[in-house]
Amino acid sequence: MSSDTGQEILGAPSSAEQRDVLRSARFRLEREAHWQRLDLLVARVENAGASALNYHETRDMVAAYRQAMTSLSVARDISLDRALVDYLESLCSRAYLVIYAPQEGVGGLVARLLAHGIPQAVRRSVLPLLAAFAALILGIAVGYHLFSVDQNWYYTFVPGEMADMRTPGASASYLRTTLYDGDPLAGDTLAAFATYLFSHNTQIAILIFALGIFWALPSFVLTFYNGLLLGAFYAMFADKGLGYDVIAWLSIHGVTELSAIVIACAGGARLGFAVLMPGALTRREALRQQGKDAVKLVILAGLMLITAAFIEGVLRQRIFNPEIRLALGWGMGLFWLLWLTLSGRKPRETQGEPAL
Repeated sequence: MSSDTGQEILGAPSSAEQRDVLRSARFRLEREAHWQRLDLLVARVENAGASALNYHETRDMVAAYRQAMTSLSVARDISLDRALVDYLESLCSRAYLVIYAPQEGVGGLVARLLAHGIPQAVRRSVLPLLAAFAALILGIAVGYHLFSVDQNWYYTFVPGEMADMRTPGASASYLRTTLYDGDPLAGDTLAAFATYLFSHNTQIAILIFALGIFWALPSFVLTFYNGLLLGAFYAMFADKGLGYDVIAWLSIHGVTELSAIVIACAGGARLGFAVLMPGALTRREALRQQGKDAVKLVILAGLMLITAAFIEGVLRQRIFNPEIRLALGWGMGLFWLLWLTLSGRKPRETQGEPAL
């Protein structure tokens, strides 16, 4: 038996394997100082951010990254040992993320979301938004009409805890006190109603969004129901000659609050349409794509509900002039409209290309 055969039987490395090991060791020895320098600089940026490096160190890191990429390419071509290739791949990946990935903090992400992400998502959701507004307006019209035909419909649409003593049998003077009376007791009653209304609309908005995945229909049904409630509520006050007053009372917070419900409906509808009409994509891929904008819409709805809660719980309890209430409510509506239609526009949008 030859000595080479004996080495193979005993598991000893062959001469070819020994040459590969020596070649890898020589390759590492000639370049390792550059890799270690790159590893050190990358680790500093990972721990303390890009500001941890000065100009010269940043330049050195970029140069060392290019050298490491060249070394990785050579190591793959000449089939050096796997451990060395794995080390270089890991080092180059870390360096790539440090050099080319956007270095942005939480504040920058939030600012970009508000300035670009949310407005663009809204503009891409024009059709679901129009459909949701139509469902709400139709619900208001139907609720108003049914109350006009039979006032008992009011008890069907408006929950008892929300109505409190605001019922068709209440006097006009009492209903007026719920809108304008500055008496502390009346204020407590109104504050309780405002709290319930905010809680109710928040739950409705979440439910509308979550149920949208079921072919979008539940989102529109719940939005329609919310319109029924509002239409019956308005009809009761209008029947007592307080239509203008209750519009002002509702506008101060309702323009923002109802818009949030509509936006939540549109977000849910986008998920439902992805399931119902995925097109050439799989349903999973369609949901993934539509979900990006849907999440932005529900974030916007939450932001608007928080704003409406502040207006409802603080400003409405201190402002009794109906004209000021109307100006504040619709002024907030104009603010939302201008922000969502003008902010974050890309060049192609300013040239008239629709962003649906």
